[in-house]
Amino acid sequence: MSDPNSAREATRTTLILATAQAIVGSAAPICISLGGLAGDYLLGADKSLATAPVTAFTVGVAAGAIPAATIIRALGQRGGFMTGSMITGLGGGIAAIALFQMSFWMLIAGFLIIGTGGAFVQQFRFAAADNAPAEFKAKAISWVLAGGIITAILGPQIVIFTREMLAPVMFAGSFVSIIGLALAGMFILSFLRLRKDMPAEDDAAAGPARPLTEIIATPKFAVGLLCAVGSYALMSFVMTGAPLAMVGCGFTTDQATLGISWHVMAMFGPSFFTGKLIARYGKEKIVAAGLILLIGCAVVALSGIELWQFWTALILLGLGWNFGFIGATAMVAETYRPAEKNKVQGFHDFVLFSSVAFASLMSGQVYNAWGWDMLNWVVFPVTVLCLVALVGLAVVARAPAEPGGRSA
Repeated sequence: MSDPNSAREATRTTLILATAQAIVGSAAPICISLGGLAGDYLLGADKSLATAPVTAFTVGVAAGAIPAATIIRALGQRGGFMTGSMITGLGGGIAAIALFQMSFWMLIAGFLIIGTGGAFVQQFRFAAADNAPAEFKAKAISWVLAGGIITAILGPQIVIFTREMLAPVMFAGSFVSIIGLALAGMFILSFLRLRKDMPAEDDAAAGPARPLTEIIATPKFAVGLLCAVGSYALMSFVMTGAPLAMVGCGFTTDQATLGISWHVMAMFGPSFFTGKLIARYGKEKIVAAGLILLIGCAVVALSGIELWQFWTALILLGLGWNFGFIGATAMVAETYRPAEKNKVQGFHDFVLFSSVAFASLMSGQVYNAWGWDMLNWVVFPVTVLCLVALVGLAVVARAPAEPGGRSA
């Protein structure tokens, strides 16, 4: 980075967002670890909707994507992200009350609101990239997601130590803890510089805003979005059913929760060097490596139902998500101009988390109907589709230019 002040400011902003990711983002593994179990706790004999709370969380992320981008645009990053943390805390309080009231649908509402707050957390990675010089963007994204290492430890440990805190009402204490995480996140985010958007001269230098349809029709955006959806949706699909499968195979709730902890650590742990790998090998190759790791997850999961096989599969699932999602996000971040970022980011996350929400809902349905093996067989066709798209993008990129400078 040629400008030292720009480098320092980008690093400062990235570290603040990474810390906030670690704290506020811990609401996600709490919801993922307990969503199916809390749903099961409130339901009767029919357990087919047990994963509906996790689905509601993801629906909240999807539904909140465009409003979150709009609020951040209006209030600036500091005000917008603090608002998101407040929403997360509100959802945690409602989920706790739902367990006291034994209301399954109130629990759904609480998870939906937590997910809406999570839509703001998902914008952290884009905010870090937008504040960084071009050569630092991939690293900024990976550093923010590296905050998930703390999330991987903090969220599941909160579940273990608080799930019986308000006994005899199971799990309520864990959702009350989300309020504390939200308040801590608001404090951390208050240190962001007060700024609303990129300077107008930066927008002008990059060129006028193009229609959204023109941007999303570009091959790099389309393939980047496809790979982001494939990586994230498969991760959610397999991960959501994993705690139910482990408990169903006779393992304890603590063992299932620790499996999710290993998984989340694998999701975010590589982020310290994923940016460097992208800089060295290219985004597309790292995405392809992530897809291959997802295939490895399915192979291990299908090999047996011992605890080590569940945990190893979840670790590979997390690693595959890290490479696939960070690489795909970096691909997408290269396709829009500063003036276009809010609409493109909002559209991207709406499509992404709508797909993830559908995947998490179908996880419970597929597990209930066909079991753990079928959850993993689904991995193969999706990853192959994404790999074929990456190969097609490479072919297009290497095609000779047409007269006038356009690629074939």
